[in-house]
Amino acid sequence: MEANIEVNQSITARVEEALNGVRPYMEADGGNIKLLEITSDGVVKLELMGACGTCRMSAMTMKAGVEEAIKKAVPEITSVVAVNLTSLDDPKATNPW
Repeated sequence: MEANIEVNQSITARVEEALNGVRPYMEADGGNIKLLEITSDGVVKLELMGACGTCRMSAMTMKAGVEEAIKKAVPEITSVVAVNLTSLDDPKATNPW
C-alpha cells in the first residue's frame, strides 16, 4: 500500500534542508541539485544540475548521498528520483576525476 502524504511547507522545508546538507559536496564538483516536486505518494523529484547532470557517478550520488539524506530527515518520503539521471552508457557522461 502506497503512502499518501500531505505535501506541505514543513515537508518541503525539511527536504530543502536535507538538500542543503549535500549541496556543498555537489558544488565542490561543479554541480548542484534542484527540488522539482514532492508527490502525494511521497516521491521527491529532483534535477541534477551543472557537472552533476552529466557525471557518471550521479546514480551513486543519488543513492548514497541525496536519497539517504532526504529519507533520514523526512521519513515520510518513499523514494527519491532524478528526472535527468545520467546513464553510464551515455556518451556525454563525464568522469568526475
